[in-house]
Amino acid sequence: MKEFIKILSIAIIGGLIVAGFQHYTNNNNELITDNNIKNEVINPAMFQKVSNNSDATYASPDLKVAANKTLHSVVYILTEFTSKSSVYDDYFSINDFFGNKKRSNSVLRASGSGVILSSNGYIVTNNHVVQEADKITITLNDKRVYNAKIIGTDPTTDLALLKIDEKELEFVSYGNSDELEVGAWVLAVGNPFNLTSTVTAGIISAKARNINILGTNSAIESFLQTDAVVNPGNSGGALVDTDGKLVGINAAIASRTGSYIGYSFAIPVSIVKKVVKDLKEFGRVQRAYIGVTIKEVDAKLAKKLNLDQIAGVYVESILEKGAAKQSGIEQGDIILKVDNISVNSSSELLERVGLHRPGDKIKLEIIHNQKIKDYDVVLTNTYGETKLDDISDLNNMQRTGAKFEVISSSLKKNLQINYGVQVTSIEVGLFKSAGIRSGFILQTIDKNKVTTVKEVEEALKNTSGGILIEGLYPNGVRAYYGIGI
Repeated sequence: MKEFIKILSIAIIGGLIVAGFQHYTNNNNELITDNNIKNEVINPAMFQKVSNNSDATYASPDLKVAANKTLHSVVYILTEFTSKSSVYDDYFSINDFFGNKKRSNSVLRASGSGVILSSNGYIVTNNHVVQEADKITITLNDKRVYNAKIIGTDPTTDLALLKIDEKELEFVSYGNSDELEVGAWVLAVGNPFNLTSTVTAGIISAKARNINILGTNSAIESFLQTDAVVNPGNSGGALVDTDGKLVGINAAIASRTGSYIGYSFAIPVSIVKKVVKDLKEFGRVQRAYIGVTIKEVDAKLAKKLNLDQIAGVYVESILEKGAAKQSGIEQGDIILKVDNISVNSSSELLERVGLHRPGDKIKLEIIHNQKIKDYDVVLTNTYGETKLDDISDLNNMQRTGAKFEVISSSLKKNLQINYGVQVTSIEVGLFKSAGIRSGFILQTIDKNKVTTVKEVEEALKNTSGGILIEGLYPNGVRAYYGIGI
């Protein structure tokens, strides 16, 4: 699998983010899109039957019912982003080259898909479809249009929960991704290339795939792999079984070109259900941990440990305040099962644990000192505590929803500034609500200079009421934001 990933780049399919060569803006800063798509029809090749049995019949599933049940529950998502400079400014600094410092905002648009989960308008999609969007528009299959608000997001699973103000909507029922077998037929429903309400079919090719696409240590990647055709714009769309029940949310493709060439990946509905429930109740995901670092058991490790079989996940180390430490699990143990379900890869173990909240009790079957033992483990949060995270418990730094780092020397030189702390990513929180975007360079808080991340934290720690933030963007545009704390 690793060699496969090396050959094929993994393309996030959040579809059709508008920038650069295929789109441009007019003088009114509205996006102009070239929709002239050339369709080529290729004459079919001649085929011959392989079977010599003239009476041979081929069983194929009837997918019409599943398709009809799903089409009206999958929506088209259009997001809008405000760019502080044109694409050409960012790459070529043309205005600076000609001595023109004036910059204008332009509207960029991206599209994707979403799945209606309830009659009252809850919609699940990928986090990367709506991340940093200023406006989210939902179009139903019957062409009704709504503005959506974000209930919550979870970058560690690439999921987001949206809400529109409507009742009596058709929605998709949850299926069971745990019971889904390799070889089972599935349908992918979405809006590839802005072709709304598109249905394709395929089979489950593999389960619990980790394709290293989310890029964080806390990410849960246990994708369903399928050969159903999925393309840009399908992100956030439904993967359903032959009964029309949701078994996954389409998220990525393996591709050299950015378009489908054979495999696509979906987040299993077992994870989707848990994340959606958390976001509804808390506005954030309640992530549970065992408190170990792990690696998979391969043939070399199995031989070294004198194991009878190549199975399970090896415990490399134990975290001091974690659940494993409190339960008596030790370095060198091998986790075989979680709640009687076998785990033979890191992704399988993370998926099973990821279905729980801090404070939940799970049963682990473990090889300890060459003997198989059962352990009852009470899962904890990142702080080694069993309590659930409450937004009211977050400090002001966490409530910003932003991550920071000190700006580089090259950026200081380009902008001719001596200090600043840059926003490297931004999620739902105070900064996003105020309109601050990723890349913003924070220079002062309430007129006080900030030169390090620690100074930002200290400036926010004891603040109450409102604050004034001043800074600039990498294109040189200065900005001021008032934020209520």
